[in-house]
Amino acid sequence: MDPPLPEIRIGDRERREVDARLQEALADGMLSLIEYDERAAQCWAARTRTDLDPLTSDLPQAQPPEPPVAAETTPPTLWYAPAAGVAGRAVGGLVTAALVGAGIFVGVQVLSADDGFSVFGSRTVQLSGDQQRAEVGMMFGSVRVVVPDDVRVRLSGTVVFGSMNCDEACRTGSNLREVAVEADGAFGSINIMRQSEVDREASTIRDRNRDEDSEDD
Repeated sequence: MDPPLPEIRIGDRERREVDARLQEALADGMLSLIEYDERAAQCWAARTRTDLDPLTSDLPQAQPPEPPVAAETTPPTLWYAPAAGVAGRAVGGLVTAALVGAGIFVGVQVLSADDGFSVFGSRTVQLSGDQQRAEVGMMFGSVRVVVPDDVRVRLSGTVVFGSMNCDEACRTGSNLREVAVEADGAFGSINIMRQSEVDREASTIRDRNRDEDSEDD
């Protein structure tokens, strides 16, 4: 009997599709930030379709986009023409070079982050009570930065093909000291949260698991 053939490996296109579905579930409230962080890290570390499928198996099927409504168009004027031939290749080359340059820049920023970075995985960075500045980075994974409740975050940095979330922690408020957080990354997520947010999410997950255990019994 012939041995089973090895699974075909996946690429970044498949990982981006799954991560986009996870981000949509996060925005719809189906996943918490903690659950999204865990699944996003597994998504960007996946090597085969078998690794990816379980990450969205409990989510509803995404609705296909509605077909665009045809609109009346006017003939283009003479000064406009799509790039073609040598000019088209030149424009494509410039775009590719720009993307590569941006990726190299972000990669350097990630690996030089002083307070921690994540590559093909997930990581939590806990800021101390008297810390005034932090640098974090991420490539193909997720990073969560946890700040004290008496802090207002001033966020800077760049995330390419990913997301950067700072809801409560970046809000202004009285008697809050400011902490500067520089976050750079690509193909993943960076979430900045106050300690109270983390505690609430952990409590919600514990309550949900307890309810599910009670239903099973």
